[in-house]
Amino acid sequence: MPDPTMSADFLDDAYDEFGFLPAHAQWAGLPWTGAPAVARGQVRGADGAALSYLRWGRGDPEVALLHGAGQNAHTWDTLALALGRSAVAVDLPGHGRSDWRADRDYLPGPNAAAVAELLDQVAPRAGTVIGMSLGGLTAIALAAARPDLVGRLVLVDITPSPPQLPAADPGSRPMPVQLMSGPRTYPSWDAIVDAVHATMPHRARHEVIPGVRHNARRLNDGSWVWRYDRLFGDADPRPRIATLWADLGRIAVPAMLVRGALSPVVTDEAAAGFRRTVPDGRVETVPGAGHSVQSDQPVALAGLIEDFLR
Repeated sequence: MPDPTMSADFLDDAYDEFGFLPAHAQWAGLPWTGAPAVARGQVRGADGAALSYLRWGRGDPEVALLHGAGQNAHTWDTLALALGRSAVAVDLPGHGRSDWRADRDYLPGPNAAAVAELLDQVAPRAGTVIGMSLGGLTAIALAAARPDLVGRLVLVDITPSPPQLPAADPGSRPMPVQLMSGPRTYPSWDAIVDAVHATMPHRARHEVIPGVRHNARRLNDGSWVWRYDRLFGDADPRPRIATLWADLGRIAVPAMLVRGALSPVVTDEAAAGFRRTVPDGRVETVPGAGHSVQSDQPVALAGLIEDFLR
């Protein structure tokens, strides 16, 4: 099948955001039987802000997917193909095609309130909420505030104890999370792709191209800028995030934590904290995956989710 990353057409402003799906299937070793039923939608919250989402399948969504900081709903594309379930993948506030917040507060509580408004309208019976990183913390806040919307919880490489990650060091390999504190704009398409690929050399360069395209837009001078808003500003988000341990302890639904074996984000201590807080919870580690397990090992993650749902 044609590889869309080998064509310049995807750099156009009116690119087909679903044109990468055949390539995702090919790279993951998934059969391609034709374009799936997937479309973009949008709802407006009580504050008038637009929240964008991708709806997979034709039936009522069974699964809600919440991405991490600096990502967008397309991070779940390959996982959605592998699962084959009806689902809704949300662009969190300040990310993807969703509006930026006037107060620039993108922490789990405000995110959860916005996601709840969206699920009430488009996926009130989804039941299973899967969140990666910031999306996982948002899912915890959502389960605490609106338990009627969360019947099962999957946290992808996150707990309420995010470690103090090292600052960028010119002599060491940068990590994806450090992109959010790096440059906002890049002089060329190759420059922004190279910056992303440098943080995940375990993946082929062409495999990071779709994610970069969905997450960046071209300016009139030919440079490229991230779509997402700056997160958290100068404030330290960890004190507010740490309060989610209490929320997690009150959640009375099946829960699973999935770690990436190559990721430094969920330490052994944090995983032990999850086991103490959720005694009946399940903890899994995915070999060959960094922080973005859904991108690095989507088929393995889909298998764990299917087993968990059974």
